[in-house]
Amino acid sequence: MIRARSKRSVALGSCVAAMLVAAEATAHPWHRHRAGEVEPREAQTEHEPAVDREHADKRFILTAAQPQPAAGRFDIAEAFALFEKLKQGATRRDDRWLYVESNGIPDHPLMVGIRNWQQQVPLPQPYTGDNAWQIPLRPVPAKQPASTKNRFLRGAIALAVNGIPIFNPLNNRGEDALAIGELDDYGGHCGRADDYHYHVAPLHLEKVVGKGMPIAYALDGYPVYGSTEPDGSPMKPLDACGGHEDDAGGYHYHAIKKYPYLIGAFRGEVVERDGQVDPQPRAQPVRPAQPPLRGATIVGYESLAPDTRKVVYEVGGRKGSVEYTVAGDGSAQFTFTDPSGQQTTESYTPRRGGRPGRPRPDPERRPLPRSRGG
Repeated sequence: MIRARSKRSVALGSCVAAMLVAAEATAHPWHRHRAGEVEPREAQTEHEPAVDREHADKRFILTAAQPQPAAGRFDIAEAFALFEKLKQGATRRDDRWLYVESNGIPDHPLMVGIRNWQQQVPLPQPYTGDNAWQIPLRPVPAKQPASTKNRFLRGAIALAVNGIPIFNPLNNRGEDALAIGELDDYGGHCGRADDYHYHVAPLHLEKVVGKGMPIAYALDGYPVYGSTEPDGSPMKPLDACGGHEDDAGGYHYHAIKKYPYLIGAFRGEVVERDGQVDPQPRAQPVRPAQPPLRGATIVGYESLAPDTRKVVYEVGGRKGSVEYTVAGDGSAQFTFTDPSGQQTTESYTPRRGGRPGRPRPDPERRPLPRSRGG
């Protein structure tokens, strides 16, 4: 989406980095989804990415700084070797943290399947520099694990190995986001800053990273595995935190398909500030948060050009869409087509300090309709 000038690096450590850099059209199969094609809703572990070579996304990719040599029996960077090989990401570190830069856009179709929509769409986020993700290199077991039930309802609790944050399975109102239809076929949606994130573990990554590799890292520094143990054996019983110790005396979490889905409590020490784990990046909104569109279901997500996307929704059997283009300076132009066919446009320029820009509206702009359905 955004045209990035970030340097193409070589490495990817703990929780993969994402930025915007031109990549080859054949880079990763996640980029190759066909514009306008709506895939059937399937279980996340079985949902295969679609293919589109014509509109391969050349800029929604991962990047960051040079890696450090592996340390210990398992270095975080090993979890992201695949993404490093594809030149889609890298990380940097100091003696305490692994820093992960990301644009917050995954390499798979987005939004399709959401039936409880707040009219937000996926926009790149500047998770770079001082606003990068931070993962502890040496997690410290907590004296008293901190439960994630009705806590940590803001921000992320983990970072997937494709550089996408994973929020609490409960939304900021304390509701199960998956159960109430807020999530797409990959377990994600967009927040009030048009920031895409998961609310359940991205189990589709199991097939991508392969046997023995984690699919995410919790913000306390412990890895998150999928439905099997690192050696491929069946998952062992989980403790109240949603994980267990391994044979070498380490600890890891697992993802499951029912609440709490992952990380029932932080096994490692974390700092809670303003309802979220601290430190973590801030999303940068370009436009004001939108109201819910009752009765809408997202039925399509199209890549029209490297910087242009289109979200297609349906209300009462009629389709509408939001098409948007993001420029290199972060400005965005939106074209809204409501189910009646009325088309309007708005343009936004981001302000400094993370505040959303004010629109330069089309004088004919009308709000999208609200259906009477639930």
